[in-house]
Amino acid sequence: MFEKLTSNQRLLVAVGLSFVFFIGYTTIFPPKPTLAENNVTKEADATPAVAQEKSPVVSDSSVKLDNSLSTGNKVGLVTVKSDDFTMTIDTLGRISSHIMLQKKYDKAEGQHAELIDSESVKPLLVRFADNSLNEEAVKVPYIADVATLTLGDKPQSVVLTQTLSKLTVTKTFTFYKDGHYDAKVALSNDARYYLDLGQRPKIEKKMMTVAGAMVYYGDGKTTIFKDGDVEGRSTFTDVHLISAFDQYFANILYGFDKKLNVLVDRDKNGDPRTYIDAPREITLHGYIGAKTYTTLKSIDPVLVNAIEYGWFTFASRPLFAVLAWLDSIFGNWGWAIIGLTALVRMVLYPLTYKGMVSMQKMKQISPKIKELQAKYKGDPQRTNAAVMEMYKKHGANPLGGCLPMVLQIPVFFAMYRVFLNAPELQGAPWILWVQDLSRMDHLFILPILMGATMYYQQKITPSNFTDPLQEKVFKFLPVIFTFFFVTFPSGLVLYWFINNLFSIGQQFIVNKQFEKAPVISDEKQLEKTDDKN
Repeated sequence: MFEKLTSNQRLLVAVGLSFVFFIGYTTIFPPKPTLAENNVTKEADATPAVAQEKSPVVSDSSVKLDNSLSTGNKVGLVTVKSDDFTMTIDTLGRISSHIMLQKKYDKAEGQHAELIDSESVKPLLVRFADNSLNEEAVKVPYIADVATLTLGDKPQSVVLTQTLSKLTVTKTFTFYKDGHYDAKVALSNDARYYLDLGQRPKIEKKMMTVAGAMVYYGDGKTTIFKDGDVEGRSTFTDVHLISAFDQYFANILYGFDKKLNVLVDRDKNGDPRTYIDAPREITLHGYIGAKTYTTLKSIDPVLVNAIEYGWFTFASRPLFAVLAWLDSIFGNWGWAIIGLTALVRMVLYPLTYKGMVSMQKMKQISPKIKELQAKYKGDPQRTNAAVMEMYKKHGANPLGGCLPMVLQIPVFFAMYRVFLNAPELQGAPWILWVQDLSRMDHLFILPILMGATMYYQQKITPSNFTDPLQEKVFKFLPVIFTFFFVTFPSGLVLYWFINNLFSIGQQFIVNKQFEKAPVISDEKQLEKTDDKN
């Protein structure tokens, strides 16, 4: 069947199949991150003895020890309360709990989102290189100068103290109501220790989203370590921030001395475990919460680099910036999506218009092309030369009709990443039944509208199918895409639906223009083409 397709039709099939293949392939085999060589040292599991002394690998047994402490060591020591979250610091001086109170972040079961997983390594755990000192440290509880902090406009501080046989550890925390905090860790005597970032929140993970740890360092470089895919140990210097993140939330440390070594190891599951080779005294900043652009930027502009859209970040980040600007105008993310669709169509209008005109010209000269093919049947070389001359004469491009679809694909994937990873869209309503643009349309109205408009657009778009079977196959594409879009976020389906409406309007205008134009019927054109060949 495919050998009978024209080059235009074959490209359409290829684009459609590529679209489906891209989604499926990147879901099953997401691209592996690359490590920059200038600032990163990656070591194999069999690390030389000297390197082990400098930055020892965390063994499975020590990870198990960290996650299986006695009940007494898990007791809450300090409670931090704000309007948006509650946080708990336990008797090991770790942030052991962080619960988001906003309803829009609730899990599907209706429970509040807990950003510190009970089985994961906790943020700000101190681990000593000296095993005997470390064993003592996990048994001796910290004491605090206050038990409860209530956050308002003014930040609140707490001092934690742990008295060990050889030294005293002092942790001073200052918390702010927007979710960030200042931390200072100091030892009374010299002893080598490591300060843990903690592992990522584990709320939920959707198709094509990345979860794990990231390091932002050097001159704007980013390295991502995905869960289950960490090999050996990586060492970084000149680090601006480290983050353990999932789809919408992150646990971040930033603002420390860039001369420090930041290490990323694998735990027993192959998940990343990120920590700092800390000096005797260290001052840094942290943030736990949603990766909301305005919040992160207001705390420190460097934090916006923790917002990650996968390998389409280069396109998704500016698109989100425009989307956020439109939301500030409309006050509704749904109308902002419609506004963004309009802007994208305006930018692409000259090219999409040219493609639609090309398709109309192809339709008009189609009878002449068939005549040429019949006349030079059995002589492919003369047929191709005559057809190309006909295309050139009338300004028709057999590939031009694919241009509108090809141009939309990168925008679609960039928007897909935005809708999957932007916490701003969680619980964001549009109208009536669409009350959460980050989730699928539970009434399936938007996918049906999207499929219907795709079908109508296909119906009014010129085509030059010669095989009825091929035409039937293409007519089923709207049905396939409708089922394909059912589970997509409502915001993305809304974008594609509105995009279809703009395409229909533009195609209608072009069709009207060509209805008024004279149909090519000059028989001399065929003769001229014949004479040249």
